[in-house]
Amino acid sequence: MSAEATADQVPPLENCAPLVPIQQRRDGGGGVAGVTFDLKPLNPSSKYVKLNVGGSLHYTTVQTLTKQDTMLKAMFSGRMEVLTDSEGWILIDRSGRHFGTILNYLRDGSVSLPESQRELEEVLSEARYYLIQGLVEDCQLALQQKSEAYDPLCHIPMVTSPKEEQQIISSCSKPVVKLLHNRSNNKYSYTSNSDDNLLKNIELFDKLALRFNGRVLFIKDVLGDEICCWSFYGQGRKIAEVCCTSIVYATEKKQTKVEFPEARIFEETLNILIYETPRVPDKALLEATGGVAGGGGGPLRAGDDEDGREHRVRRIHVRRHIMHDERPHGHQAVFKD
Repeated sequence: MSAEATADQVPPLENCAPLVPIQQRRDGGGGVAGVTFDLKPLNPSSKYVKLNVGGSLHYTTVQTLTKQDTMLKAMFSGRMEVLTDSEGWILIDRSGRHFGTILNYLRDGSVSLPESQRELEEVLSEARYYLIQGLVEDCQLALQQKSEAYDPLCHIPMVTSPKEEQQIISSCSKPVVKLLHNRSNNKYSYTSNSDDNLLKNIELFDKLALRFNGRVLFIKDVLGDEICCWSFYGQGRKIAEVCCTSIVYATEKKQTKVEFPEARIFEETLNILIYETPRVPDKALLEATGGVAGGGGGPLRAGDDEDGREHRVRRIHVRRHIMHDERPHGHQAVFKD
C-alpha cells in the first residue's frame, strides 16, 4: 500500500478498510446457507458520516475525513463507492480503541499522544494503517525520545570521605539510605552466623536499591567506624540509624555478632519515603513515625540547634549479650535512645 495516497491517487478498494458482513442467512436445518450484505451506498451529498470501527461508534464530517491526504480521504473523496448498513453506519473492520485519536489529529493537525510506550506503538500502528504520515512521524519521534530518556541503570555512589558523604546528602533532593560495612573495624572473631548475616544485609541493600530506584538515593560506605550500620537521611539530615553489630561476652573471649534486623530496616526505609517530596512533611506524620524528636517523637522546638537535631536521631542497636559474671564491668544489656 502506498504511503502517498491522495485524491488523485486513490488506493485500490481492497487496500482500504474492509467492511464486515451484516447478516448471515440460515437454512432450515440451522446451518449457514450463505452470507448476505445488507448494505447500501453512502449518500454522496451527505456532509456527515457515521463510522463503526470495531464496535466503536464515531460521528464526524466528510470534511474532517478528507482534510488530509490519507486512506480515509481516498475512501470518502467520492471516487469510490462506500457502503453503509441499514442504519447508515459504515463498518470498518479495525480496532476502534485509538480511532478517536485518529479523528482528533485529522481535525486539528496535532493530538496529545499517550504516555505509555505500548499505547504509543498502538497509535503508530493505526496511523500507518490509515496512511496518516504526520501522525506516524509524531509517534516515531515520541518513541525515540522515550527510548533516549529511559535510564535502566541503578547508580549507587561509593563514599570515599566524610566530606564527600556530607556533600552527597546535603545536595540530594531525595531521601538517602546509606549502608556502612567495614570488616576491618572488627577486633574479635565473629559468631557462627555473623558472616551470613553480613551478607544478608548487603543483599537486602541491593534489593532495596533496585526496588526504590529513582525515589531514594542509596549509597555505600566502606571506610566508616562501624562493621555494619544502616543510616537514613531526609532533607539533608539523619533521621534514623540501625546498627547491626554487638559484642558477645563469652567466658573466655569476646566475639563480634552481626544481626540482620530485616523488619526494622524495611520499616525505616518506608518511613524515609515521607521525605520524598521537597515540601516540609506533615508534622503529625513525622511525630507518629518519630522523625521530629528522638524516642517518643515530641514536638519540634524553635530554639533547637543542629546539635539538638543530632540527638533526635532514632538509633536502634541490637541487644548486647552479656554473661552473668561480666555484669559488674558496667556493660548495658540494651542500648536504645
